[in-house]
Amino acid sequence: MLLDDEVFAVLTAIVVVASVFSAAMLIREGYVAEPFTAIGLLNENCRIGEYPGYVRSNSTVTLCLYVYNHEGKPLYWKVVYRLGSNKTLPTNTTPSPEPAIQEWRGVLGHRQNSTFKVAVRIPEIPLNTTRVTLIFELWVYDVNLHTWVYTGRWVHLHVNVAR
Repeated sequence: MLLDDEVFAVLTAIVVVASVFSAAMLIREGYVAEPFTAIGLLNENCRIGEYPGYVRSNSTVTLCLYVYNHEGKPLYWKVVYRLGSNKTLPTNTTPSPEPAIQEWRGVLGHRQNSTFKVAVRIPEIPLNTTRVTLIFELWVYDVNLHTWVYTGRWVHLHVNVAR
């Protein structure tokens, strides 16, 4: 006999443990230990950096937004754009109090992302204002509550007002 009984028992145990481990990994394939969503702000060429430093009233600024889904399920999302200041930034629990100016919507499967260009409208800015903040908040649609829910994820860009 090439293998004695003890060696055969050890090899059998290794095969059984490996089989159980492999089966567990296959079953957990759809399981996400730490679900999350992400949003990113990119310049007009859809790259990080070289963001505009100045905006004018009643103008349009081109930027790119990045949205990522790692929730373990498909998501219906929207990005809400607001114009604010340092004092009206959102937090990880509450959105900005400023009114929504524009929004963009889409659907992403698990582990999918979307990068897209946006033409951001800059409304009339008061004459005494020298700096504004472009705020982009990520919201998802909760199918159980039948409503939009703020994710606590946002990006912003401080810009100077050109006169």
